[in-house]
Amino acid sequence: MLPRPPIMRKRKLNVAVVGVTGAVGQELLNVLMTRRFPINQLLPLASKRSAGKRVRFKGKSLIIRELTKNSFDKIDIAIFSAGGDISSKFAPLAVKAGAVVVDNSSAFRMDKRVPLVVPEINGTDTRKHKGIIANPNCTTAITLMALYPLHKEFGVKRIFASTYQAVSGSGAQGIAELKAQVKALASGRKIKKSIYPHQIAFNALPHVDSFLKNGYTKEEMKLENEGRKIMHLGRFKASSTCVRIPVYRAHSIAVNAEFTKPVSVVKARRAIKNAPGIDLMDDVKNDLYPLALNMAEKDNCAVGRIRTDCAMKNGLSFWVVGDQILKGAALNAVQIAELIATEI
Repeated sequence: MLPRPPIMRKRKLNVAVVGVTGAVGQELLNVLMTRRFPINQLLPLASKRSAGKRVRFKGKSLIIRELTKNSFDKIDIAIFSAGGDISSKFAPLAVKAGAVVVDNSSAFRMDKRVPLVVPEINGTDTRKHKGIIANPNCTTAITLMALYPLHKEFGVKRIFASTYQAVSGSGAQGIAELKAQVKALASGRKIKKSIYPHQIAFNALPHVDSFLKNGYTKEEMKLENEGRKIMHLGRFKASSTCVRIPVYRAHSIAVNAEFTKPVSVVKARRAIKNAPGIDLMDDVKNDLYPLALNMAEKDNCAVGRIRTDCAMKNGLSFWVVGDQILKGAALNAVQIAELIATEI
């Protein structure tokens, strides 16, 4: 994991968490606490429905406040994790009030004025912000954690990827639907579907997000579009198929990557081993490779099954797994906030 940067400040910061009751919002509180972010006051914000409820932070019980246009007075950093519509409406208001926004939604990711940041890859891009910094899509972040060290070594040209995405990527409702369907099937009852178009229990759905005219889903196009912006690589190509699987937490991605330079498995392993935030788990003789079960609730991502690709010149195939709620969302957002805190 990328070490916490030294934050040279005489005062601590006022931080707002927007969408604090969601899965990512709850994880944001944990990460802010475990990484000892310099907080003076934490302001938990959510919808009117959740206002008045309480969350715990550093042993204290804090009242959740309703998100309004006046929520950001005296706030230094506002971390948003409440969906694109909320971010589009309220992030500019937070900036106007003087806060720097770290946004977990897709609202600003492809805005040319907004840096899109994975700190281990392009952390210096935070210095270009004009009030908002975007957090990438979870699958993009996890994939690039493995791909970028290899890109620096060999120069990536294009990738083909199949992603296997946990139901928590759909939020708490996705987890609840999987649990309910498993219980129903175990007791011989009819299942109910509301989050997914088909049964998710004991199944695999090649359908994450809505379909586009080109036959890909929005989720599948994010890997190419966001990858180009984060790696500063305008010609980067990525063809992916995103699959929702009945796993509670952690996304897994099978990647076939083509590079501009001749590749070496030895050099690839060395590049991964020396990179921050990514662990090498690659010993097939002892059945060692990353598993979703093992990577859930872990800060680092992990790579295994590194091998020379047999179908393309200068190609490597590998398997990368990461917790999409942590490195794919909350942890990455807090790492961005840490970089901001060194400069406020």
